[in-house]
Amino acid sequence: MQQPLFLEPVFQEKIWGGNRLETVFNFDLPSDKIGEDWAISAHPHGVSTVINGEYKGKKLDELWANHRELFGQATGDVFPLLIKILDAEDDLSVQVHPDDAYGLAHEGELGKTECWYIIDAEPGATIIYGHHAKTKEELEQMIHEGRWEDLLTKVPVKKGDFFYVPSGTIHAIGKGIMILETQQSSDTTYRVYDYDRKDDNGQARELHIQQSIDVTTVPAADIQLSIQQQNQGQSSIITYLKTPFFNVYEWQVKGLLSVKKNAPYTLATVVDGVGKLIIEDSDIMKTTSYELNKGTSFILPSEIQKWRLEGDLTIIASEPGN
Repeated sequence: MQQPLFLEPVFQEKIWGGNRLETVFNFDLPSDKIGEDWAISAHPHGVSTVINGEYKGKKLDELWANHRELFGQATGDVFPLLIKILDAEDDLSVQVHPDDAYGLAHEGELGKTECWYIIDAEPGATIIYGHHAKTKEELEQMIHEGRWEDLLTKVPVKKGDFFYVPSGTIHAIGKGIMILETQQSSDTTYRVYDYDRKDDNGQARELHIQQSIDVTTVPAADIQLSIQQQNQGQSSIITYLKTPFFNVYEWQVKGLLSVKKNAPYTLATVVDGVGKLIIEDSDIMKTTSYELNKGTSFILPSEIQKWRLEGDLTIIASEPGN
C-alpha cells in the first residue's frame, strides 16, 4: 500500500518576515525574519524532503525525476506546483508575475499564476489586487510618476477569504496577513514598487519596471470566482477554482469527511486544527491512520484513491490542472 508523503518545511528569510510561523504553527524557525514556509516544493530554491516511509530522506525533485509512478506517470520536466505559507509581518513589495511564455523566454522558468487562502488577517488589513490604468501608456506614466495611490487597488481582507491571482495581476500582500499560497513552480517576481525600503545593508531592493510594464494585464482583469460547496454532515468540500494550472479545495472537517481522488496526485496542508488522515487498502483489508496537526503538509500519491479525515480540521488541498 502506498503511503502519503509527509514533507519537512523549507523556511525562507524575508525583509518583511517575522516569527508567527512559530507562534501559530509551532515551527522551529532559524530566525525571527522568516516570511515563507515552502511547504511542498520541488523548486531548486527550496526543495522539500520526505520525512516518512519508504522514501524518507528523498527530495521531491528526485521523486519527480525517478519515481513518476507516484504521480500517475504525469508528464512535464518540473513538478508543476509550489505550496507556501506566508507571514507578512510588514507589507510585501508591489509586484507582478509573467506568464509561461514570457517567463520561459526571459527567465528560463515557468511563469507564475497563484492563488491565496487567507489564514489570518489583523483588523483593517488590506491587499493590493489590481490597478486603475486603462492603457499601457497610462500604466507606464503612473508608474514613472510614482502615483501609487491613483494606480493601485486596495482590497480589505479577513480570515477565510480566497483570491485568484493570474499572471499579469499587480498585487501585494499587506502587513498583518498570513496566507496559504498555491502557485506554479516558479520563483520569478517583478517588483514594481517597494515603498523605498532599504535592506540590512542600506541598499534599496532591485525593481523591475520595464518587465512589470511588459507583463501587466491592462486593463486589470475582472476576476469572478464560482465557488461551490458539497456538504457531508457538518463537514464540507469547498471548490474554489479549477484552472489549467491547478484545482484548489478547502476540506472543512467537523467530525468526518470522505474524499475521492480527482487527479493523479493531491497536495494538502493543514491550516487549522488537529485530526487524522485514514487510508484504507481494500485489497488487504488494512487501515492506516496518520496524525495531522496545524502546519502538516503531505502529498497523496497516485495509488491512494480515497481517504477519510477525522477531527476538527481545515485543510487547503490542490491538484495539477488539466
